[in-house]
Amino acid sequence: MKVAQEKAMSAVLEVPKGVCEGKRLLTPEDLLRMPKEERRRYELVDGQLVEKGMAATSSAVGAKLIASLASYVEQTQAGLVFQSEQGYQCFPGRPRTVRFPDVSFIRRERLRPEMAEGHIRVAPDLVVEVLSPNDVSREVSRRIRDYLEAGVRVLWVVDCEARTVQVYRQGRQGVILTEADELEGEEVLPGFRVAVRELFRPLALLQPSEPTPSQQSDAGAAERG
Repeated sequence: MKVAQEKAMSAVLEVPKGVCEGKRLLTPEDLLRMPKEERRRYELVDGQLVEKGMAATSSAVGAKLIASLASYVEQTQAGLVFQSEQGYQCFPGRPRTVRFPDVSFIRRERLRPEMAEGHIRVAPDLVVEVLSPNDVSREVSRRIRDYLEAGVRVLWVVDCEARTVQVYRQGRQGVILTEADELEGEEVLPGFRVAVRELFRPLALLQPSEPTPSQQSDAGAAERG
């Protein structure tokens, strides 16, 4: 399985000022008391804050996928799509773990009024993780395992560097889709499909552009001058 290369260690951080003193293990309630703009930078893993990788590439691709899913949900009323601000406290035997997937989806029949506030305590039907350049392969594998053990039915791991989507399902072998393939929602999102190539289209805007002939001419003149 290909994941982003291990470029930096995921930092386990001390508690931000104002949450609590010392380095005691945090609770999900401590996380909710953090300022929202600060809370979104972390996940809570067994009582410790772990900083989430962030990059413009992963944000752009995540936004593209959210737009595709939101359009599908608007037409079908199949459920709700959640962005990365939504935390999940749904990991068996690990009450001090809260994860924030980049995108998640819960089918309509599983939605409950108590989900309107705080961390959701049931596993979503779909989780999407969009890898950042500084994501550590070990931590990515850990997140995949955690979500599947919690009961997530389908998990998509989007690799912006390789331009692939790794698809994991309960009880099945994972598969890797390339830009020549289509990503389908299967039984979780019946009828949903999007070309993998389309997901990565925003990345073209983040690539260095080739200079025009006039720009090349101006640059040459400047060097001669």
